[in-house]
Amino acid sequence: MSKLSLLDLAFFIAESHASPKHVAGLLILKRPPRARSSFARKLYEEYLTHTEVHAPFNRVIDFNVSSGMPRWREVEVDLNQHIFYHRLEKGVNGRDELYAFAARLHEPVLERERPLWELHVIDNLWDGHFAIYQRIHHAYADGMTMSRWTSTSLSDSPDDPELRPIWSIRQHGTGKARLRKVQDEAVGAALGKLKGWGFQLFGVARLTAMLLLETVKLTKNAIALPFVASPHTPLTGQVTAGRQFTAVGVRMERVKRIQAMTRSTLNHVALTCLDGALHRYLQEQGAALNQPIVIQMPVNLRREGEKTQGNKIGIILVELSPPTEDPYVRLRNIGFSLRNVRVMVDAVVPAAIETYTIVMGLFGQIAEMLKLSDQAPPTGNTLVSNVPGPKEHRYIKGAKMVEMHPMSTLPPSNLLNITLFSYAGELYFGLIATDVLPNLKSLGQYVLDAFDELESAILHPPRSA
Repeated sequence: MSKLSLLDLAFFIAESHASPKHVAGLLILKRPPRARSSFARKLYEEYLTHTEVHAPFNRVIDFNVSSGMPRWREVEVDLNQHIFYHRLEKGVNGRDELYAFAARLHEPVLERERPLWELHVIDNLWDGHFAIYQRIHHAYADGMTMSRWTSTSLSDSPDDPELRPIWSIRQHGTGKARLRKVQDEAVGAALGKLKGWGFQLFGVARLTAMLLLETVKLTKNAIALPFVASPHTPLTGQVTAGRQFTAVGVRMERVKRIQAMTRSTLNHVALTCLDGALHRYLQEQGAALNQPIVIQMPVNLRREGEKTQGNKIGIILVELSPPTEDPYVRLRNIGFSLRNVRVMVDAVVPAAIETYTIVMGLFGQIAEMLKLSDQAPPTGNTLVSNVPGPKEHRYIKGAKMVEMHPMSTLPPSNLLNITLFSYAGELYFGLIATDVLPNLKSLGQYVLDAFDELESAILHPPRSA
């Protein structure tokens, strides 16, 4: 048995029926040309024949250890307990119904008595489409790692007849290995790595000084302060069990044109659209803000030239734009914030950001476990992450994957999580929320409206008098 790391264990401790800790992906595919209507059913049956299961898909957590940390234990896997087939009825098999069905699959906690993953084939969708929903516990991998694993299991050719299920591939550089590496760095002093501890403590002290300067308003946007986001909005509160999901997409060529004309990054453009959409949504809900929206945002902590496997990230708080009706002003404000955040991240060692992430997450988790999230100030208004996907279309036995949408977990006190995902020339905005958040679909439409407004402001600026 392999020892369970502290960070692995944290995902189990934080998990509840209202807040499961798994990440998922919704793949929408179209049957190959001239394929029979039974294609998805046959695919499901073929999945069941791939009985060779590799780590981490053959592991369960073992809490019955007499001493020391809980451990991972490898077991025999019955694929019938992990792979499922569903067929939506005609008339209730459109996109909205698919999103609602996937959201219901996303709700329950994975059973710990067996390996913590599932794959669902969803058949009989519109115009010859079908879908695959797959989920895996966060202790196995994060969303970025799962996306990479999924990509490696797919083919880049429609003529490839081989099926390569994700569980049958020997994974290298897993998210678990990355988390262990982070943990090893964090506890380096306990193992005698005094120099590493010194740099970490110095980084934490420097980050603390930045926050103090921000508190007394001697700096601006070095990093947003925790617990200053407005708690009086529908976006925050005690996380509840129900889930809803929606997604919208914009052609990447449109995004790149704005980037080139404004010298902005993809994150600048995407967050500008989200900021405008969220302000409009909050105004519609009677909770308009006169202060910037604060998001939790993962940041890359690698130094230039670093060649480590996996993803090395921390989560920091970022103020978006002060309320404005001008999308170009909003873009510039957000660009200013993100550039300052990048300077701040580069000024301290990665371990300091990781420590900050853990401490801030701990406060939010305690409030959620004590059911105080409706009263306690939230860490931020929502979480926004960016997951890059394949630039070209991928296939499963000739079936073209036309869309791919990550579906993440909800952080403490946040009723909405947004994931940006780029795939095959499209930028998708995936929104996962509790079912108490009103009119989630309208928020998706507001993202598209905000993009149109930004594009119009850049391409057709008003003429000066």
